[in-house]
Amino acid sequence: MSPPAGEITMAQHPTGIHHLAFMAGDIKKHIAFFSEVMGCPLVALFDMHGVPGGLHAFLRMNDHSYFSIVQLPDVDKIPIELGKTHAGNGALPSAPGTLQHLAFGVDTDADLIAMRDRIRSHGVNVIGPIDHGMCRSIYFAGPDQMTLEVATSHEAIDPAAWIDPSVLAKAGINAEEAERFKAPAAYAGASPVAQPAYAEDKPHMAYPKETYLRMLTVPDEVITASASYVDPPVKVPA
Repeated sequence: MSPPAGEITMAQHPTGIHHLAFMAGDIKKHIAFFSEVMGCPLVALFDMHGVPGGLHAFLRMNDHSYFSIVQLPDVDKIPIELGKTHAGNGALPSAPGTLQHLAFGVDTDADLIAMRDRIRSHGVNVIGPIDHGMCRSIYFAGPDQMTLEVATSHEAIDPAAWIDPSVLAKAGINAEEAERFKAPAAYAGASPVAQPAYAEDKPHMAYPKETYLRMLTVPDEVITASASYVDPPVKVPA
């Protein structure tokens, strides 16, 4: 729900991951892996909203964070190409914009070892733990050539210790930019903000351009009213 006009939006940055969504060639294979191997309970599986032929699953990590799987028609016919669509391990490349690897979090070193033992008990090879200073990690593969990790940290990452000036230079980040990136300015404007004019140099979703431009002219409240799906697929007795 949008805040009343004139109010400042309070959330100044994301507070966590609500869900991570991966594409599956076989959604059952993914559900089995992330439920039985990783221990995440399946909490939702339904026809993907507004996407003909799509299936959408959610597995619980905690009450605020989920792992999501999407299956669309004929996805299993799209080839996996290491170095392009997938990295294959945490030290290898994939195309810009793709997920190089995914690290799940646990609370303690004991939890990390427990996850390693759980995953290995299902016949899945696990490397580690490896201590990176800022975290300790184990590494393994998931369905469809996923590169996965489980990590734990004893304390919050200290920027003073972990932002290397020589690597800022390698990344093309100067001192002024580094200070901005370490302390992003809060948004202090009014709400709602009008949809910006389309600009080629900004990121855009991959809709047909004519359709996308029409979508950008539709008021937010109309999008909300016309595209929302609020009722669960199963009627639960009160």
